[in-house]
Amino acid sequence: MNITEVRVRLIKKEEGKLKAVASVTFDDCFVVHDVKIIEGSEGCFIAMPSKRTPEGEYKDIVHPLNTETREQLAKCVLEEYEKALAANV
Repeated sequence: MNITEVRVRLIKKEEGKLKAVASVTFDDCFVVHDVKIIEGSEGCFIAMPSKRTPEGEYKDIVHPLNTETREQLAKCVLEEYEKALAANV
């Protein structure tokens, strides 16, 4: 499966850890919206779309099934995030 498009929407708020939200298209036929780009203590990382359970926990709605796919997804999303930041200056 190939990532064919990543669209990043920067969050305008100066404060807070949420920096952007991305939509990722796979093989030009399947899209995942609301992949969050979050600033952590060791740099930015992605968080998959999730929903809150009645117990107050958050569970991912979609997620990669292996480390290789997660790393590829994170790399593509964070590269597009950096491009969006550079274009926004």
